[in-house]
Amino acid sequence: MVSHCWDALVNVPSRVGKTAPSHSPASVAKAIAPRRARSDAERHAKERAILDGALEVFAESGFAEARLEDVAARAGVAKGTIYLYFPSKQALFEALIRTGIAAPIEAAGAGIAGADLPFEAIVRALFMRMRRQILETRRKEIIRLVIAESGRFPELTQFYYREVVARGMALLRSVAERAAARGELTSDELARFPQLIVAPGLVAFLWATLFERFEKLDAEALLDTHLALLMRALKAKP
Repeated sequence: MVSHCWDALVNVPSRVGKTAPSHSPASVAKAIAPRRARSDAERHAKERAILDGALEVFAESGFAEARLEDVAARAGVAKGTIYLYFPSKQALFEALIRTGIAAPIEAAGAGIAGADLPFEAIVRALFMRMRRQILETRRKEIIRLVIAESGRFPELTQFYYREVVARGMALLRSVAERAAARGELTSDELARFPQLIVAPGLVAFLWATLFERFEKLDAEALLDTHLALLMRALKAKP
């Protein structure tokens, strides 16, 4: 049971495969459904291409200097096509935050809601997701951009806080509160300061952004060591 819950928390569910089309007379009335599905797939693919192109352009130029025509060129679409999906450059950047950072947090929260796992196992799974889906991917550029542009565009920071930070802290707080109620932790300190749980993730991000070219950091070992220290300090004695 624990193994099953762990897999559900760590792994992202794959898409359901397509089924073979029916050629019976009854299927004629549903003939439009496959065409609609293909249209939706094309729309999602184009939106994904725009978001990928936007991440590249924003990462290279910054938010202020990024041009939507450059995003369109990277995505292989006309500039006007972008406005069919995103009404402004800010909306496009906010979509990057929502899909690139907030979505993994929401997925993790959904996994936790249905998983009856110990506190240590949950945090370990969250660390694994953080490392695999953000720190080891281009998504970490989104965080770098929010930090770099926070002074000139505080509305982007506010959006990031609301969509990512506040939700992440609420998730960690609920996990810590449940652990304390179960007697897994000896105090409510992590519930009061959930920032302590993710602190090494921020260190790993800043290190990768600023110092990785001088000295490599084993982010996986850092996260594991931090969790071990937390549990040593706060785990209830048997």
